[in-house]
Amino acid sequence: MPRAITKIKAFTLSEMIIVMIITSIVVAMAFSILHLVQKHMSVIQNNFANNSEIDKLDQLLWLDFNRYSTIYKNTSEDIVVFKNEIDSVVYQFNKKFIVKNTDTIKVSLKTKSFFLNGNKATNSIIDAIKLETDSISQNQVLFVFKENDATHYMN
Repeated sequence: MPRAITKIKAFTLSEMIIVMIITSIVVAMAFSILHLVQKHMSVIQNNFANNSEIDKLDQLLWLDFNRYSTIYKNTSEDIVVFKNEIDSVVYQFNKKFIVKNTDTIKVSLKTKSFFLNGNKATNSIIDAIKLETDSISQNQVLFVFKENDATHYMN
């Protein structure tokens, strides 16, 4: 009795190779897109960190300008001192960061200007400060001031 030849339905080797090539192309495209998304997320994360530091500095300066009655700068040591009868705070300016007592704020400054009564401060007493960040921090400008009370004009 002759055996019946039955053909098993299956894919040929060339069909399997084509499927593998198409799959590898799709996976390679997925990994390249994943790499692009990770780069964008990294940039967004760095921008958020920089903006958070600038916002933190802005809030600290506004609080201190309105909390302390006397503010003066020492240009030789590159510091600003906030004083009142009870307490004092010192800001030390460096190129890549600013130190407030023991707190470090990572903000790179391009320029800083000090003002008294709307004019550039010639003496050490100030009532406003203008800080310009560098291109790493997107060239932002912070301007912080306080309204002087009568004791400022009497002394």
